[in-house]
Amino acid sequence: MYRDKTLIPTEAIRLAALGTLEMRPMQLSELARDVRAFASRIAGPSLDILGNSLELLRLEGLVAAVGGETQENDPEVAITAAGKTALIGLLCANVRGPVDGVSKLILALKLRFLHLLDPADRQAQVELIQEASEAELGRLQDLRQRYANEPGELDAWLALELAQVSGRIAWLASLKDH
Repeated sequence: MYRDKTLIPTEAIRLAALGTLEMRPMQLSELARDVRAFASRIAGPSLDILGNSLELLRLEGLVAAVGGETQENDPEVAITAAGKTALIGLLCANVRGPVDGVSKLILALKLRFLHLLDPADRQAQVELIQEASEAELGRLQDLRQRYANEPGELDAWLALELAQVSGRIAWLASLKDH
């Protein structure tokens, strides 16, 4: 984790893999394809850390072959009790505003697996995401205030970004009612 207790890219991959396996066991190759597909559609295809991260999950005891360890090259794996504990820890990590591909990936993963948390942790994560979005809104508003009068298209782009963040904040507020 970073100093601010937000996830690093390898932890985002762990979150994707463990959350996927919490929903259902699958073959290791299928898990790799699923995680790669999800991550690359959010953050772009540059996450080359996938293979090592998934194999580490097995070595660390966070996932295990269904039916016990075998010499099979592509075993079906499931999340272990230690993996479930790690998943909850990753899901409950702090969040940053989604300003880059990895941050957007982490946000999307948290929302994808939010239902796996108990109601109190789920509420806390929605509030963390909302706080991060409000900080992002403030940063963008400050940027717009400083540079709105300059020529170019920055002001128009900032208007789009501000509308998106404002919409996200409103949507997150509606999740608090769930």
